[in-house]
Amino acid sequence: MRQKTSDLRQLFASTVLSVRRGSATSRTTLARTLGLSASTVGLYVDQLISTGHLSESGLEHGSMGRPKRRLMVRRDTGWFAGVEFNANRVQVTGLDFSGQILLGERVHLQANPSAAEVEAIILLALGELQRQQSTPLLGIGVGAPGLVNSAEGISLRYAFVRGWENVPLKRLLEDRFKVPVHVENNLRSIALAERWFGEHRDETDYVIVGPRSGFAIASVQAGELVQGAHHASGEIGLWPWPLGGEGPRRELHHWLSAPMSYRRLAGLGETAPVPEDLHTAMASLAHDPSTQWDVVVADYARVLGCVQLLLDPKICLLHGPMTALGDRFCEAVMEASLHVAPALRDVPLKLVCSRLGDDAGALGAASQAMETWLPAL
Repeated sequence: MRQKTSDLRQLFASTVLSVRRGSATSRTTLARTLGLSASTVGLYVDQLISTGHLSESGLEHGSMGRPKRRLMVRRDTGWFAGVEFNANRVQVTGLDFSGQILLGERVHLQANPSAAEVEAIILLALGELQRQQSTPLLGIGVGAPGLVNSAEGISLRYAFVRGWENVPLKRLLEDRFKVPVHVENNLRSIALAERWFGEHRDETDYVIVGPRSGFAIASVQAGELVQGAHHASGEIGLWPWPLGGEGPRRELHHWLSAPMSYRRLAGLGETAPVPEDLHTAMASLAHDPSTQWDVVVADYARVLGCVQLLLDPKICLLHGPMTALGDRFCEAVMEASLHVAPALRDVPLKLVCSRLGDDAGALGAASQAMETWLPAL
């Protein structure tokens, strides 16, 4: 029975993805991974070798049996671009076809940028990155802050950029670059970066904790990103704060964002300016005996304890400037969570600092373009 072209494209893409991930390194292991016969897989591999997507060379010796030829993804077939932004900067990076990281670029934004200014800088930065490559651009991923309709490729709302509402990023970039574009929330993009490049890449149930300009999380359950019925999964920065309802009504992101956490730890007022390099500034407070340390730790423990009991992830990965506080901060939050919610002794909160840097969102966005790539037949 002849297969539909769309089905074949998906099977070819799955073949490349399995080799790229390292879950299949030979025709035999590839057949096992895909659940297909060796003869069928052989046809797919031969086709992908002829089109320049895969190569087969050398001998891979297993612990027993005949040696196998090793499959590899070609680097020079093309590349994938990723862009991620917030109110302070635009980050672009690329992955070659094999998943190796290409050089990227960071563009700092002027204070209080407009939507038009951010859009123009995204287009300019991606165009410059494209000019630096000698192979064709195959796809673009975007990690956008705030609410994102990933199905339509529309960034719905981001409070920290003037006029940023219902921005059709997918259409804007596809019109300019003529390649498929995938738009996702930036923390969910970071979750994809952890899957490909993080120290805990083998985990299938984890949470990204992202205190940056605001505060939000992204959840991966059974290996799948959780987006939510209204594209708002993880927007816990919109929770009322304090959780008990006492005091002036605010939202959680106002109190637990990276800038506000820095002000609190440094003993500054709520509206005091913060250093441009917040990561370095935060690092200077990592061993500060300030009495506010325990208060900030307790607030994080209260929030992440609720997240742990709600989602039950294996691990929570902290991103952003707060990682400069190091393991001491994470360990203090975990310890405090047991006082906040004794039930966490049975489902313990495990919070660790991610080792990925500030370009994680752009890397994850490029990873999404890479994961969703389909060959032309």
